[in-house]
Amino acid sequence: MPDSSAPRRVRSTLDPSLHARIVRRVPMHYADGTCVDTDRPGHVRAASSMAWVGNRIALVQDDVNFVALVDPHTGLADAIVLPAGKDDKRQFDVERGNKKHKMDIEALTRVPSDRGIMLVAFGSGSRRKRRDNLLTLGFTQHGERPEHESTSLVSLPELYAALRSQSDFAGSDMNIEGAIYIDGMIRLFGRGNGDAADDLHPLDATCDISWTALQAYIARPESENIPDITCITQYALGDVEGVALGFTDAILFDEAHVMYSAAAEASKDAESDGEVGGSVLGVIPHDTRAGARYAPIVDERGAPFDGKIEGLVRDPSDPMRALVVVDVDDHRRPSELCEIVLSGPWSGH
Repeated sequence: MPDSSAPRRVRSTLDPSLHARIVRRVPMHYADGTCVDTDRPGHVRAASSMAWVGNRIALVQDDVNFVALVDPHTGLADAIVLPAGKDDKRQFDVERGNKKHKMDIEALTRVPSDRGIMLVAFGSGSRRKRRDNLLTLGFTQHGERPEHESTSLVSLPELYAALRSQSDFAGSDMNIEGAIYIDGMIRLFGRGNGDAADDLHPLDATCDISWTALQAYIARPESENIPDITCITQYALGDVEGVALGFTDAILFDEAHVMYSAAAEASKDAESDGEVGGSVLGVIPHDTRAGARYAPIVDERGAPFDGKIEGLVRDPSDPMRALVVVDVDDHRRPSELCEIVLSGPWSGH
């Protein structure tokens, strides 16, 4: 059942003491190149959300049915093949005329498992039915290079319908872009872009779902109750030259903060690409009464970075470095993995 309490509201403010600078970029390609048999391109494209699996990064892509396992040093990747889509295709774009059929997997997080490593990923929900999917990936725990063991893809239209019905979370056009596991809950991050519709406005918001309840529902959606949708929080994330910033991913930063990425994209709705004016990284304290803070991302020369950051992880060897991926919204070009150096009081000290 939905949470009937009024949503909390949090404002994120530009903090001049925070800095986020790109110091390295590497384009991402599959180590064995193109695979015609599985309809796989030779490069990683439309990069979305990320999570660590040993010393590699698992990366979902919103317009191909593959998960990339990327070496962060070289940008070379192995591929996990997901089920094919319409007409047995796994690539979806305007040039092929089949973009509307993509699964649009946009949010990925690691969840507790007593059988190795488990990742769970969510479709954006920006188009009913086709994008109402939940993906789970299991890996055996073998040192620094765990092996992929299992894949499960389930359609959950009733769960997504329940999320859309929560207008305080979904706004005028639901678009789930990030997910984190925190204190037994899955927290979903929705990006508010596009126009108002039916007296609703676009919203950047989060909501929580019990992971235990969600696991049970995934296993038996025909008999289990839809998990409760709770703790809805709405965010005003600021803007870049008048274009509103919207969530694109999130991770746990430390014991007291969530880190998020956001982009200023002038798109007309949750399905359309638009001109990007820049991206930021920000931190949200677990005690949201303190408000959130953010810094614009700059490039190697210190100039404002005008790309769209879509995925985010921390560098496990250095707490003041992050890795992000750039979605260039061009299926012919490889997405880039970028290393970012953070400076300033990101932990609030």
